Amino acid sequence: MTKGGWQEFSNAESLKRPTAGEAGGGLPKNQQRVRVQRTKTGKGGKLVTAISGLEAPEAELKTLLKQLKASAGTGGTLKDNLIELQGDQVALALNTLEQAGYRPKQAGG
Repeated sequence: MTKGGWQEFSNAESLKRPTAGEAGGGLPKNQQRVRVQRTKTGKGGKLVTAISGLEAPEAELKTLLKQLKASAGTGGTLKDNLIELQGDQVALALNTLEQAGYRPKQAGG
């Protein structure tokens, strides 16, 4: 090792790029702590269903959001890995997430 604590990229280990399995770093779908709850804080008194704890690439979350919106027949959005569906869609969201391979739990009342 040279002075300063840094290492030159000359050996095979340092040039190796992460594979697809290493890059994700997330848990499998059935081991994630997915929470589904209804809330109306900061929404002007409107009821929304919030789904949190999803660890997946953004493209996969958008696909899941599209499935949830189609099955519920309502609008929704994706913000910072948090899916929000308009209205009280807890039971429907739990069912759809189970079919997608997740193990969701209802949080809150």
